[in-house]
Order: sequence, then structure tokens, then C-alpha cells
Amino acid sequence: MKPTEQSSQFDLLKQRRFLPFFMTQFLGAFNDNLFKNALIILITFHLASSLEIHVLVNISAGLFILPFFLFSATAGQLADKFDKSVLMRHVKTVEIIIMLLGALGIYFKNIPLLLSVLFLMGTQSTFFGPAKYGILPQHLTEQELVGGNGLVETGTFLAILLGTLFGGVLVGLSDVGRHLAAVFIVSVAVIGRWCSHFIPTAPPPDPELKINFNIAAETVRIVKFTVHNHTVLLSILGISWFWFFGSVFLTQFPSYTKLTLGGDGTVATLLLTFFSIGIGTGSLLCEKLSARHIEPGLVPLGAFGMTVFAIDLAFAHTTFTGTQLLNAQTFLVNAANWRVLVDLGLISLFSGFYIVPLYAIVQNRSEPRHRSRIIAGNNIINAVFMVIAALMSIGLLKAGLTIPQLFLVVALMNAAVAVFIFVEVPEFLMRMIMWLLVHSIYRIESRDLHHIPLTGPALLVSNHVSFVDALIISAASPRPIRFVMDHHIFNLPVLNFVFRTARAIPIASAQQDSSMLENAYDTIADALGRGELVCIFPEGEITKTGEINDFKKGVEHIVRRTPVTVVPLALRGVWGTFFSRKGGRAMSRWPTRLWSKIIIASGAPLAPETVSAPQLQDLVTELRGPRC
Repeated sequence: MKPTEQSSQFDLLKQRRFLPFFMTQFLGAFNDNLFKNALIILITFHLASSLEIHVLVNISAGLFILPFFLFSATAGQLADKFDKSVLMRHVKTVEIIIMLLGALGIYFKNIPLLLSVLFLMGTQSTFFGPAKYGILPQHLTEQELVGGNGLVETGTFLAILLGTLFGGVLVGLSDVGRHLAAVFIVSVAVIGRWCSHFIPTAPPPDPELKINFNIAAETVRIVKFTVHNHTVLLSILGISWFWFFGSVFLTQFPSYTKLTLGGDGTVATLLLTFFSIGIGTGSLLCEKLSARHIEPGLVPLGAFGMTVFAIDLAFAHTTFTGTQLLNAQTFLVNAANWRVLVDLGLISLFSGFYIVPLYAIVQNRSEPRHRSRIIAGNNIINAVFMVIAALMSIGLLKAGLTIPQLFLVVALMNAAVAVFIFVEVPEFLMRMIMWLLVHSIYRIESRDLHHIPLTGPALLVSNHVSFVDALIISAASPRPIRFVMDHHIFNLPVLNFVFRTARAIPIASAQQDSSMLENAYDTIADALGRGELVCIFPEGEITKTGEINDFKKGVEHIVRRTPVTVVPLALRGVWGTFFSRKGGRAMSRWPTRLWSKIIIASGAPLAPETVSAPQLQDLVTELRGPRC
């Protein structure tokens, strides 16, 4: 099946270009968490004294994160220089050796060996990460990146959940379980290596790269790569904040369960289950909500939901007054506790909306020759944020804050960080406004939009039915579009922010403002010359009758000046909606049609030398049908 024929992200799981990679990363994440939780259980209940537990658990966390600081720079260089599929196979081979050492550590209950293995696991994850996220844009189209990343994030959190459960259960079965855990981690590593054998080749983007083994200098250099693209930098900071936010909640689950909710280990597992399912659901929904293209508008929507439900979680608990800890069944009997579970599920659901587009943006907008090194820089910054999160949590809890109060602080910090990012990258907020406006009022159906080229310049030509035609087309387009629009519409309150941020091009007739007209033509030529999509409404005004007005000759002037492919579009179903002029002025009466079905249809591309205004009008009219 060709990439353009994918009907949903789940079709990727049937294809060699994705399934072996997905299984490889899933099994790796599963094994990491199985071993880590088995180690924590061994330390907590079997190997360490009560005074040593706290120290050893924190040392364990630090040892797993430390390699990201030490080796990410080298890992990013290797992933840019060599075939990522080959690199991943080498990493998975090393995992088998590491897990053999881990099996010995578990069997002999040797703490120094177990801690050394944990450090080696962190090192292996460090070298796997840049290849893991860097390979996706090589095997997936831009339209598949959101769905592919959604599956990866879902798989990762499902692996965290299952690995944590298996690690705890196996070690909890005394010596037999401990021996089974030792066998299990080696077996999973072997299966993961077998899966990696089927990952298709991923040619290196920079095979002539000279590896710099000066860790400090290369780390600084790699972090600087992220500064060159402001949107990528802010996306990386957004991803790092996600791991800050998530690590606070995941780390506090055991203590929150026992001290605040009065629950035992089964309740902690229940919380983790809701959190993991929420992340997975949100990640998978991203493809549907974004119409299979990268939708930055989901990021502020996700941040808003994370903030609201994290604040509610801070006040959701009831005071625990009993002496015996509740198990999961008893916990669920109390209806008040469902509020906690719902909050956790919705926090993680919106977290999925937040994180998946950010990863897709970093992958899509990074310079291909530096992509893996930029992802390595992302891993370094992620690790820094997670360490800061741990230190802040320790400090605030020691200062007397309760865990719910800590959640409240992090929720308010999340709001502040979101505002900062969206002020710095207004495209995110603009796309959210556009997405909410279109998807709360209309149901959009796309037909034959594969005619819009995924790369290179093209001029889109559409009928003009309402004040939000540009927003409707943008919401359905697989690529950003620069719209040419009447300067009166461009200057409408509220919408002006959206149009300016989308770099729309205001235009006026020669009689109204000849200099604005010439500036518009110059800007259009420049945009097409740089390979962008431009959309024009050749009628020059919004229809007042529902019928298509005569197309003006300006479209011919644009194509003669910059010969590019022309793609006809037609909007159906918009006439009679709140933003159209049916029955008088638009937006002057109460909406009578909510969630209207809107169809956007595309015709076959036209060669520039064949284009004429009357011909385009006939094509658009035919695409539209008898009524718009």
C-alpha cells in the first residue's frame, strides 16, 4: 500500500516500513521499565535497609538520566552519519549483553551490578533516541508523521505501564519470580533485536560528517543547532516541559496514592493505568483531529486541558482518615475517587494532544542533515528539565507543601509556560483559534485534496462564499497556505490576528489602492518563487447570491508572472451559514445551521500556460455543483 493511500494510522502497523520499528521501540521501552521497576522493588523490599532505600532509589533515577548528558551529542552525530536502521540493530545487540548482566544482577541480588546495568540501559536509550525519532520522517510522509508519532507515544506509555506491572509482579513472586524476571528481560531483548532486523534502510543524511568526541564542545554545538529555527527551538522547549510536567506526576504517584488517597499498590497501578490510557488515546486522536497533517493548533488546546484538569486534581481528593490502606476495588466504590481518575485521564488525554504535534514539528521542520543531532539536543534539554523537576519537587515538599499543592504549583507553571511559548510562536495560538472555529461550527469533508502538491509552489483558486473560507481551506490543507484576500476582510477584528499570523496577503483593486495591488502581486510572486502555496479568490468579493461571480483577470497576471501549477478548489455547503451573506449581512443574525457539513473538492492540477479566468470559473463551478 502506498503512503498516499493510507486510510488511518493503524494501516502503518501492517507495513514493513513502520511495524518492525514500532515493535523494536515498544519492546525496548517495555524492557527498560520492567528492569527499572524490578530493581526498585528489589531495593525497597529485599536488599536495602530503610535508611538506604531513599538514597538508592534517587541514585537509580540519576544513573538512568546521566548518560543523556554524557552521550547524546555523540549519539546524534552517529545517527546523522550512519544508516539509522543499522545503528538501531547495533544498539539492540548491545541491549542483549546489558540484559545478560542485568539477569546476573537480579539472580545474585547484587546492587552494584544492578546499578551499573541501569547506567548502561540509560546509555543504550541515549543512542537509540536520535535514531528512533530521526528515522520516522525518512519512512513516513508528512501526512503520516502525526499518526506515526501518535502510535509511537501510545506504544511508549503502554510499554511503561506493562513493563512496570510485569516488573513488580515478577519480583513480588519471591525467588521464582526473580528468576523469571532475569529470563524475561533477556528474552525480550533478543526478540527486540530480531524485530530490528526487519527495519528498512534509512540512508544517512550526512555521511561525510566527522565525529567530534569532545563531549562538552559537541553538546554545546548541538544545542546551538536548535537555535537556528525559532519554531523548532520553542517546540523542543515545549517537549521538555512536557517531560518536566509528566515526571512530576509519575514520580509522585506512589506517595500520592498512599499519603493522600490512602490507597495501596493496586491503587497506584490504577492511577498509572488511567494516565497511560489517556496519553495513548490523546496521541491516537491527534491524527483524526488534525486531518492527517501537522496541526500546531492542538498544542495550545492540549496545554489548556492539562492546566485545567491538573488544577482540578489538586482539589479532587478526599481526606483519608482510615488506618488500613484501600485496595483498587474499595477505592472505586467511593464515587468521589472517580473525580481523581477522570482528572488524571483528561490530563493525560490533553497531554497527548500537546506532545504529538510538537514531535512532528521538530521532525518535519528540522534541517534533514542535522535532524538527529537536533533530536539529540532535545534529549539533553529533556534530561535537564527532568532533573530540575525532581529537585523542585524535593525542595517544595521539604518546604511543607503537600503533594496536591505541588500539583497545583505545576499546573500554574504549565499555564505560564504555555503563554510564553504561544507569545513566542503565535502560529500555535492562531492555528488553535482556526481549528476551534472551523471544527466547532462545521464538519469538513475533503475530496481529492491529493491534487494539492505536498512540495513545491502552486496557486490554489477557489470560489468565495463566506468570511471564513480561508480558515476552512487551511483546516483541510496538508500544507500551510498563504491567502490573498480583500483588505477589508484582512482587517476584520480578531480574524486579523489569524490572517496576519498566517502571513495572508491583503489586496485591493487598482481603483481602491494601486500601490497595495502592486505590493500584493510582488508578495505573491515572491511566495511562489520560494516554493509556497498561495490561494486566491478570483471573484474579488464574497458572493451575495450564492452563485459564483465572474473571475477577474488577476489570476492570469499572477500565473504569467510566475508560471506554476494551478489547482482549482470548490467550497460546497457554506452558503447559508453564519459567515455567509445569505439573507443580508454576514454575522448579523443568530446561527441557524450548526455543525454544517462543508465539502472541499479539488480538481486536477492545470499547467500554467493553459490557464484562463473563464476556464477556471467553469472548472470551479463544475466542482461546486448546482449550489454552494
